[in-house]
Amino acid sequence: MIEISHLGKRYGDIVAVDDVSFKVEPGQVLGFLGPNGAGKSTTMKMIAGFLTPTTGTAKVCGHDVQVQSIEAKRALGYLPEGAPSYGEMRVADFLSFIADLRGLAGAHRRQRLDDAIQRLSLEGVLSQPIETLSKGFRRRVGLAQAVLHDPPVLILDEPTDGLDPNQKHEVRVLINAMAKDKTIVVSTHILEEVHAVCTRAIIIARGRVLADASPDELEARSRYHGAVSLCTPASAETRELLAALPDVASVELDAQDQRLTAFPRPGKQIFDQVSELVRQRHIAVSELALERGRLDEVFRTVTSGASGAGAAA
Repeated sequence: MIEISHLGKRYGDIVAVDDVSFKVEPGQVLGFLGPNGAGKSTTMKMIAGFLTPTTGTAKVCGHDVQVQSIEAKRALGYLPEGAPSYGEMRVADFLSFIADLRGLAGAHRRQRLDDAIQRLSLEGVLSQPIETLSKGFRRRVGLAQAVLHDPPVLILDEPTDGLDPNQKHEVRVLINAMAKDKTIVVSTHILEEVHAVCTRAIIIARGRVLADASPDELEARSRYHGAVSLCTPASAETRELLAALPDVASVELDAQDQRLTAFPRPGKQIFDQVSELVRQRHIAVSELALERGRLDEVFRTVTSGASGAGAAA
């Protein structure tokens, strides 16, 4: 559904995107992650046909976005960064305008407008000028125009930016519902969003792809993967007891929340050993948890370790 091959973008001597290649299949929700200035929005603009690549190609549903731009854009719904629109237009008029541009007519047009308005809960603001809306509602209007023509491919740049927790949840539910029969790329800096909606994640920095895996696979790269944490009135004795377990490599203390974390030796599992120690020694704990891994730590490790020459995926 989306095929990117050796995509690059330069602005003079500045390399914004450097030899990026990946494919996204139907039913996948791809999280596009990276620090500010990593090249996320530039890549998404090239996929959407808003920027011309310096090198490489981007295809949407088999259509080259440069050679067959109209066909590619028909198959695409795009929410740009900041959700730009026409501030002086009323919400209803703006969505009607988008319906005209998309060639929607008759009963199908009415059905698609009603569906988009209902999905994004815009009924109460249809008569308001867009410039009078909150940032969250402007973002919802932007999402409504992106899904209005029911495209098979969605490119969403920071879709929950500016939304409150309830609105973020609603948008994530919408993305999960649409993912069954669409291909979706979501740019985000909110790592919890990766777990909430994404089946796959790409980490990009300095314009290059540094990692491409499922969220679970990325978490498995974390040093916390398989570690066991205990919330306890930490004492030197408890720490020593944990460190003495045969498969424990090290123990760290987070003094702020009184949490001890025991890290396993390579290839070892220590949860049963730690829980048995707690039981036998009657150690008071308010929480005992097996760590899945921490995506934020993997993100920092991958992006801070990127050199000018890039890093291995």
